[in-house]
Amino acid sequence: MTGATRSVPSGTALDDRGPLHVGVNLLWLVPGVVGGSEEYTVRALLALADRDDPGLRVTLFALRQFSEAHPEIAERFEVVSSGSEGHRRAERVARESTWLPRMVDQHGVDLVHHAGGVVPPGPMVARTPSLLTIHDLQPLVMPENFTSVKRRWLSAMLPRSVDRASLVATPSEPASASVVELLGVDPERVITVPHGVEAAPEVGTDRLEAVRDRYRLSPRTILYPAIPYRHKDHATLVAAFSRLAGSRDDLTLVLAGGPGPVDAELAALIGRSGFGSRVRRTGRVPWPDLEALYALATVVAVPSRFEGFGAPALEAMAAGRPLVAADATALPWVVGDGGRLVAPGDVEGWADALASIIDHPAEARRLGAAGKERSRAFTWARTAEALSSGYRLAAAMSEDGSA
Repeated sequence: MTGATRSVPSGTALDDRGPLHVGVNLLWLVPGVVGGSEEYTVRALLALADRDDPGLRVTLFALRQFSEAHPEIAERFEVVSSGSEGHRRAERVARESTWLPRMVDQHGVDLVHHAGGVVPPGPMVARTPSLLTIHDLQPLVMPENFTSVKRRWLSAMLPRSVDRASLVATPSEPASASVVELLGVDPERVITVPHGVEAAPEVGTDRLEAVRDRYRLSPRTILYPAIPYRHKDHATLVAAFSRLAGSRDDLTLVLAGGPGPVDAELAALIGRSGFGSRVRRTGRVPWPDLEALYALATVVAVPSRFEGFGAPALEAMAAGRPLVAADATALPWVVGDGGRLVAPGDVEGWADALASIIDHPAEARRLGAAGKERSRAFTWARTAEALSSGYRLAAAMSEDGSA
């Protein structure tokens, strides 16, 4: 695992000036709507604050409700509100192209971090260095998962954005490689800023029992925390569960996650499985409940066919739970030897892998310990270090003309 792959050259003007003033563009971040990229961005910013780097000053440009949704961020950064709630994409884009450049000028920002995957058009691009975070390239790889309007917008904006940016960051080495391959970006202009994870706390018996009762869990559970998008491939897991459930009366499948675009299809699939009464769809759960669900899980499954990183896999390993994940995109890079990998969509393979853990406690303990050890390679402190280095590198590249 690596962070920023290039170092900031010594002897640049950055060495002699005051703190590098970074403005983070969060106008794309509608709280509770954008999914895992919100968690990643917020946690990375908190880790950056914990780093307390005297060479950096960070200002956030965000939607009106951001500070209310994330008071822990507002307490530690200057947050400049756009006055908009950003529910309409056209309005967000307009503010990124007009309001944001004015704010960047007024606040004396040296570098803009566009954390949401695109660099907006407008005059700011030509005069302000930038770091662009691309969480994944699913719009180019799986365009069928997007509306025609969003597909056309992102297909046009992603190539333009990487051309405008001084430096591009992704959350995993496979995602970085895909940016190089699919968008033709010079590898010297791409860095990896991975997710981190905190060591899972001990969950008390009272909370475990309360969560078990709240979600009506049986003694053995398969947990999959994911919003129902098509690429998350709940279908393979439901089919594999159906093969296991008939001979294991104490087994429950727990699907945790808020509403998604294939909810109706998933409900129909569960209804046809013959074991719908043993599938728990929890909806979006608060983090304390999710911690308990991880702790209670016999095995965690992540059958997703596409991930820029795969945070649930890392969370499962940090909790010491045995993990089965799809052998696809970034998941093998994250999981390493900390879990079992199965070909995406292979129902028989998934059923066999899950059974080998559910029916063999010793193997479950071995995998859980291996996952916990693997998770120690990913810390938010390392995320902050890579991000801080990326800011300096982007600014230095712009100064020496290499961007």
